[in-house]
Amino acid sequence: MPDVRLASPQGKWILLTTVLGSSMVMLDSTVVNVALPRIGRDLNANLAVLQWTVNAYMVTLAGLILLGGSLGDRYGRRGIFVLGVVWFAAASLLCGLAPTSGVLIAARALQGIGGALLTPGSLALIQASFHPDDRSRAVGLWSGFGGIGAAVGPFMGGWLVTGPGWRWVFLLNIPLALLCVPVAVRHVPESADERSHGRFDVLGAALGALALALLTYALIEARSGSPAVALTGGAGLAAALAFLHVERHRPDPMLPPDIFASRQFTAVNLVTLCVYAAFGGFFFLTALQLQVVAGYSPLAAGTALLPTTALMLLFSSRSGALADRTGPRLPLTAGPLLCAAAMLLMLRVGPDADYLRDVLPALLVMGAGMVTLVAPLTATVLASVGSARAGLASGINKAAARVAGLVAVAALPLLAGMGPEAYRSPTAFDAAFGRAMPICAGTLLLGSALAFTLVRRPPPDCRRPECRTHGNVTAPPLEAGRRS
Repeated sequence: MPDVRLASPQGKWILLTTVLGSSMVMLDSTVVNVALPRIGRDLNANLAVLQWTVNAYMVTLAGLILLGGSLGDRYGRRGIFVLGVVWFAAASLLCGLAPTSGVLIAARALQGIGGALLTPGSLALIQASFHPDDRSRAVGLWSGFGGIGAAVGPFMGGWLVTGPGWRWVFLLNIPLALLCVPVAVRHVPESADERSHGRFDVLGAALGALALALLTYALIEARSGSPAVALTGGAGLAAALAFLHVERHRPDPMLPPDIFASRQFTAVNLVTLCVYAAFGGFFFLTALQLQVVAGYSPLAAGTALLPTTALMLLFSSRSGALADRTGPRLPLTAGPLLCAAAMLLMLRVGPDADYLRDVLPALLVMGAGMVTLVAPLTATVLASVGSARAGLASGINKAAARVAGLVAVAALPLLAGMGPEAYRSPTAFDAAFGRAMPICAGTLLLGSALAFTLVRRPPPDCRRPECRTHGNVTAPPLEAGRRS
């Protein structure tokens, strides 16, 4: 049984290590969108390159994150965590030094691999190291510090882009890694799951990542109308079908099909796909809208997004407690409706938009919707399966959220009619943004309808999350996203 106490020096070092590791991934998740206009200008890149700058990372992260958790369980959580930190830092260095957009995209894909090794291990180390009496508090502190990192991320990204330059958004990870790795090696005990056995589902992971990459390419390049797009899309669908076939017939699949026998689990993941697709499209386009159309600096654009994170930090724990009393159906229905209203309010943000009159009201409503939605969503995922599969269920839900954001960033500009050079023209981008926000709002309305129709109150003895604080949609999850 793990016996490290939180108040001990070793406990504090373990907490510092996990916070530093997850902060690397968090900062990249929140700051890159703010840097996109400067990246496009400096590398003479079109909109497709900006989409790939976000999605190359998400393809490998979403496709490999469940495999990363299994590797930690088998070969040692500390070892895989340290490998992920080193890999992520090396890829970040390559991003920061990238001379061309092609090198940047390739480096972002490598970053995603590091993130897939690092992300599950961060919370798994806490679960495996701390005494059970201290574990909930340790998870709470870890999630709280992660929320603060999510809040600081856009502001720091804006400051870096405005000052030293966008490359420092990535180079910032190097000193974090140089601090994290020695602390992890010296102070964090190694642990593994003795029950972990069998063969890894490498084929399933490879097919999943390949399907995501091919379908993303087809969506981003669809506006060209070339035969290669149709062929790539067809190959992506074939890879997706092959992935489903492999998962159905393997004895130890990465994504066990029988977990979807729970109607509640399936319903909540459908809601997740809808709401996180809208979130992914919203944050990708809003960072561009504020800079390209409203004329905000990167620093002002990053700072403008702080209210949503602040509201989640302050009130998400209360939202989780309220959902315990009312059941998840009400917050999962109302939350998307509030977020949909916020996206329609964003239509007021145009040239020379006033922050207090035009931007802040939309972001406050958005924050209220996210507070209402995010914590109950994660808690309901855990409640929908047995406790033995809670880690797997959480991992699948986080992967679904990332896949939804990935597809949204690829498809939304196409659906909104954004041309390859739209972000260079305030008029063209503003018109496309005006078409994109109603699409996001409609996706949220669909999620709300699914929640109202399909989600039910979980049984009273269901598993509850150890932490109810959420700082951002990209902040640390409430539970371990790994197989146990």
